[in-house]
Amino acid sequence: MARVCFVSQVRPDRLDEYRERHAAVWPEMLEALRDAGWRDYHLYLSEDGRLVGFVDVDDYAAAQAAMAATGVNARWQAEMAEFFVSDAGRPDEGMVLLDEVFHLERQLEDAGLPVLTDGD
Repeated sequence: MARVCFVSQVRPDRLDEYRERHAAVWPEMLEALRDAGWRDYHLYLSEDGRLVGFVDVDDYAAAQAAMAATGVNARWQAEMAEFFVSDAGRPDEGMVLLDEVFHLERQLEDAGLPVLTDGD
C-alpha cells in the first residue's frame, strides 16, 4: 500500500462553494472512489485556496485509471474544473504529487524504538 499526497490550487473566490460541494459528494462518486481502491482519502483547504490531499492506494496509477474509466468521474471533474486555478483541464490531472520526506513510525521502527498504536 502507498500513501499519495498532492497539492492543487482552488480559486480563492470559490472556497465556500468548493467546501459545500465536498460536504455532500455524490454517492455515485463515493462508490466509484471506493471501488477504484481509494482508501482513507482526505482533502485539506487553506484560506488562500491551497488544497492538500492524501489517499492510500495499492497502486496509484491503477486507481487513477480506474477512476478515469468511470462516467461519474468525468462528470465530477467537469463540474469541479471551474474551481481550480490550473489550466490542466480536469482537476485530477492538475494535481502535483509530493514526495514523502519523513514518516515518524517508519523512523521509530528503524531506530528500534516503540511505536505507539491506538489505545496506547
